[in-house]
Amino acid sequence: MPVNNAVPPPTLPGRLRLRRGAVFVVAAALLLVQMAVAMVTTAVEQTPTIDEPVYVGTATVYVQRHDLRHNPEHPPLGKLVIGAGLLFAHPHLDPAFEGDQAELGRHVLYESGNDPWRVMLWARLPVIALTLLSGLVVLAFARELAGRTGALVALALYAFSPDVIAHGSLATLDAPASGFLLTSVWLVWRARLRPFPYLPLSAVALGAAVATRMSMLPAVPVVLLLATASVRHAVRTGRDTAPAGGARARAWPRARLLGLAFAAAAGTALVAVAVVWATYLAVDPRLRWTAPADLPALRGPRALLVDHLPLPRPYRDGMRVQFGFEDTAWQGFLFGRLYRGSLWYYLPAALLVKTPLGATALWTAGSAALVAVRRLRPAAPYLLVPPALLLASAMTGSRDLGVRYALFVPVFLAVAAGCAVTARGRRPERAGAVRRGRPGWAGTVRRGRPGWAGTGAAGLVLFVAVSSLLTYPYYLPYSNEAFGGPEKTHLRLHDSNVDWGQDLGRLAGRLRRHYPHDEVWLVYKGAGVPSAYGIEAADPRTVPAARVHGLLVVSDTAIDKADARLRALLATSRRIDEVGHSITVFRRP
Repeated sequence: MPVNNAVPPPTLPGRLRLRRGAVFVVAAALLLVQMAVAMVTTAVEQTPTIDEPVYVGTATVYVQRHDLRHNPEHPPLGKLVIGAGLLFAHPHLDPAFEGDQAELGRHVLYESGNDPWRVMLWARLPVIALTLLSGLVVLAFARELAGRTGALVALALYAFSPDVIAHGSLATLDAPASGFLLTSVWLVWRARLRPFPYLPLSAVALGAAVATRMSMLPAVPVVLLLATASVRHAVRTGRDTAPAGGARARAWPRARLLGLAFAAAAGTALVAVAVVWATYLAVDPRLRWTAPADLPALRGPRALLVDHLPLPRPYRDGMRVQFGFEDTAWQGFLFGRLYRGSLWYYLPAALLVKTPLGATALWTAGSAALVAVRRLRPAAPYLLVPPALLLASAMTGSRDLGVRYALFVPVFLAVAAGCAVTARGRRPERAGAVRRGRPGWAGTVRRGRPGWAGTGAAGLVLFVAVSSLLTYPYYLPYSNEAFGGPEKTHLRLHDSNVDWGQDLGRLAGRLRRHYPHDEVWLVYKGAGVPSAYGIEAADPRTVPAARVHGLLVVSDTAIDKADARLRALLATSRRIDEVGHSITVFRRP
């Protein structure tokens, strides 16, 4: 009798599960495609921001000369990522060039025969790719905590975040560092069930974060503590670490358990340190380094910290440079007030202005759910403590220059927001129905028909999406509707929140199309070279006011920080146009 080996068709519940899985994959892909289009479009249209030429020039030197001398205040990994794109752009660098890092960036982009548009696009593409990969981490982390619906909520907040899109499309370090740190925390969370291989992988990601931005250092002790907590949980539940004979972990002596947790933390730290060393050796295997002559001298706890960290000398000298920046009194601007120094509440206030209102609501609801919902409570320290500690550290800094110093907040809280859908309020199921669940990393993800929590989350996500799409492609100057939208951001914030020099190319196009015969006077805040984009203009502050006639074009940050001379020129001029919500065009009779 012949044997029938045909696979039976899936049952109705099986088909429904397959359909839901397909819908989930398609929805996630569409969100990431939308984000990719937004970032690539932004990268194509924007000219270099203030920091980018330094990073691009330094990355060029890394790739072509294997020299660590430039930009020591930032570790090499982020610039190696940028350099990966430059391998395809092949920028020319004069072998005889000798200058500081600002001169280097100008030389590479504008004085060596390179096409600045092409070089900048290739430099930005690897950062865009990393930002999209971080979106997959957001999706995976949230799915483990809150199921597919929560994962899509989290990814939507991340993919529509104007700040993440704005900085994820630049050849800078903020987005890669935040993504590496989130990856490290996600992997150490997964180590609760399987310490190996997730704990070593978490250590690699932690080292990558620290090797990208020194501002990630305060998160290291937190991740090490989380590593000990994950290993202790794995031991108590008998995962991968049960003693010989199969005994459950609760039989372990306390001293042995503490020793294992300490060993896990020590191993994590060693791997992270090794990653930092590897990034420097990747640039220069001989690790040649001469400390800058103007390196700030440190005393007290700062000196003790820098002298005893087991990190390469260039890294520790870069920390000295950063501490020197912290001892400088910078200018800040908040809600129309120009001041010197820093305000402890600057970053929370700036985040309030620049975060979509729906995202703020979902961040709050998701964070509350992490604390209130019993099965999610173990994840609260993983998702809430690292960004809280880093934000507190950044709030003590001296540079009130933008929310980019807290970009990790929208990255981490996007995952937390996905947990908002787990709040109580599900519609009751039919009497006698069996609850189906899928074992998750925090417990069981209960499946039922979403009630007010899911419906409310969907409405808030839609609000965020509309707000984000309406600001396209001007993501950098975004502010939410409560503060007047992107066209009003310059009234409340400055610098990289609004005007970071990104619209010089757009200004060139506007002048060429609408004002081809007008005399142009330009006060530009940025690292671009106006003449490289066809803008022929003089600085009105260098001539008597009576000679300034025609178009007066001023960066909005320059307006916020205007001295008496520029204020007098603006007072006798008429506003006629704006470019990218970051540059204002006046006509002066």
